[in-house]
Amino acid sequence: MEIATLIFLSSGLFLGWSLGANDAANVFGTAVGSRMVRFGTAAAICSVMVILGAVISGAGASHTLGSLGSISAMGGAFTVALTAALTVYMMTKWGLPVSTGQAIVGAIIGWNLFSGTDTDTKVLSKIVTTWVVCPLLSFVTAIVLYKMVAWGINRGRPGLFSLDNWTRIGLIVAGAFGSYSLGANNIANVMGVFVSSAPFEPTQLLGIAFTPAMQLFLLGGLAISVGVFTYSKRVMMTVGDGLIPMTPVTAWVVVMAHSIVLFLFSSQGLSDLLTDAGLPAIPLVPVSSSQAVIGAVIGIGVLKQLPIQWRVLVRVVIGWCSTPLISALGCLLCLYLVQNVFSVTVL
Repeated sequence: MEIATLIFLSSGLFLGWSLGANDAANVFGTAVGSRMVRFGTAAAICSVMVILGAVISGAGASHTLGSLGSISAMGGAFTVALTAALTVYMMTKWGLPVSTGQAIVGAIIGWNLFSGTDTDTKVLSKIVTTWVVCPLLSFVTAIVLYKMVAWGINRGRPGLFSLDNWTRIGLIVAGAFGSYSLGANNIANVMGVFVSSAPFEPTQLLGIAFTPAMQLFLLGGLAISVGVFTYSKRVMMTVGDGLIPMTPVTAWVVVMAHSIVLFLFSSQGLSDLLTDAGLPAIPLVPVSSSQAVIGAVIGIGVLKQLPIQWRVLVRVVIGWCSTPLISALGCLLCLYLVQNVFSVTVL
């Protein structure tokens, strides 16, 4: 790989590292924080499954982002990904919750405005709709799963040690599934803007044909894995110890609900199956892992009549609403600087 290509891809790799460092906590945070699963075990499983999800199932959600804005120049793709990464960093420093997907969508709209490209309103409305549907669907899924698990425990009446062992196994399985879904759904946020300008040729590896997009997704998956190993432990411990005070069984329900929702919005096969059956297709859109988790947590809180911090929820919603706007305006500024100050081709 040429140095220039690596430099252009660095913003996407940085975005992938950030995703791994933060969102891995959504799939293994409670398991690690409660000492049910060791961090090394969680990181290894998460890394492998994220890469598999990105390479095998990452294409579906990336097509939607490509329809929103096809960025044909590497300089433009670099700037869009860099703006999204900076937006995520800035919002995090301000203490506001942030979605990588919302940041990248806002940056793509900024690129469309800068280049004079029309934004497909149908695609945009589909993406925005999923931002509302995602937490609601996770909310409902968590309630249904919790009732099923509670019924199973009451019927089976497992002993304390048996329940502990089954819960540990369940958290590992749920974390693996969640990691796969995270890679499949969110790799579009990391590398989707580079697909149109990917500087790779189709190749064969171990008898498997790798398209340019799959090679990009492999790089992005590796970047996410590096983020998991290098920085996610602190976030996992924070989530497990402080942010989500739940029992391991309830934590399993939250992780599974989150994983199912992410998988639904990235499964090309499931979408095609529904279409063949004459049913509406599932929109293949990168959705926020954090939105899915928060929706599931609120669902459990409502079901068990736990106190919900509504002021915190309002702050979360403000963060979600402001992220795409800030990212779009920031992308306009960054594209102007990159093109006119650094003389890099962005269009």
